[in-house]
Amino acid sequence: MPTAVINQSDVRVHLIGERLQVCGRNEQTDRDEVLREIPLRDLDRLIISESVHLTTPALAAVLRDAVPVQVFSWSGTFLGSFLPAQNHHGLCRLSQYRRTLDSAFALEMSGRIITAKIYNQRRVIQRLAASRNSDLGVMNSELKAAPAGASPDQSAPPANPSEIRIQNSEIKNTLQWLDSIFSSLKQSRTIDELRGYEGASTARYFHAWSGFLPEEFPFERRSTRPPLNPVNACISFGSTLLYNEAVAFIHAHGLDPALGLLHATEDGRWSLALDLIEPFRPVFVEALALDLFSHQILNGKHFEPKNGGVYLNEEGRKKFFLQYERRMERQFLSESAGHRTTLRQQLEDQAVMFKSGLEAPEKFEPFLMN
Repeated sequence: MPTAVINQSDVRVHLIGERLQVCGRNEQTDRDEVLREIPLRDLDRLIISESVHLTTPALAAVLRDAVPVQVFSWSGTFLGSFLPAQNHHGLCRLSQYRRTLDSAFALEMSGRIITAKIYNQRRVIQRLAASRNSDLGVMNSELKAAPAGASPDQSAPPANPSEIRIQNSEIKNTLQWLDSIFSSLKQSRTIDELRGYEGASTARYFHAWSGFLPEEFPFERRSTRPPLNPVNACISFGSTLLYNEAVAFIHAHGLDPALGLLHATEDGRWSLALDLIEPFRPVFVEALALDLFSHQILNGKHFEPKNGGVYLNEEGRKKFFLQYERRMERQFLSESAGHRTTLRQQLEDQAVMFKSGLEAPEKFEPFLMN
């Protein structure tokens, strides 16, 4: 159990021996009882909602085992974290501080990150288009093979060949445009130029990506504070979880997560974590959101309007956490790494490689989708 998520309201978490004991109201029996026991040896990270009561002995035991704890509000807003004590990386951080102020180093590393992100955006659209056309081919062949008088599947509207050709043409143009931007990235002389290309590519990418969403969940543009619709709510929540995992990994490997390159260092945010998760956004965050809606894992009843925005409700967060964890821990053969791995391992590897890249930038290889 790499991650334990305790999302139920008003539960209490105690330390019993080498286990965390979760006690609260059983919704089926309507009685207070032990809901779950979590062996500490099986735990890599703990996520709790703000209404969970975590005792001090339990918190101390978790931190002693180097397990980070993240706390979220009812709306899914990240409130803060408890991180295990790390105080033996002073020389590494001195190197990081010097490198962060090195404009040539910052440009090179930022260029690598943006190149990887745009490559991954292109691969996501390419795969989605191939999958849709494959599904369309199967559906058409089934209709041709259907016996006379058979009723077509009413759950899927008949394909409009003209509309499909237009959509495929738009996707082809998007892929060509994304492909053409790589030469411009290589010629960038400032980080502001890189940011400009990243913004343009992301706008083009989202325009194509939104075409694969179900009609009942439209997406016109990215909105964050607050998210204005269910799709934005899922993207924001997934990004928050990924960002805070990156913060914990960066801390664990002795780096300062506040010192960014592509994202300028500012008070109030962990800029390096924002840098390192950029290539993961299309592959993980947006792909997960698309799956949740396309496979009807989430629907309108899993969201609620609050404070001028739209947020996942408690039931929606439960479903989201489950799918998030499954995707993060799903093993795959990475062509770039050359071995089987998981997205969570790849995220941690980004911190490890960035640390190595402080001395030799070529050792930092941002995550690439197969």
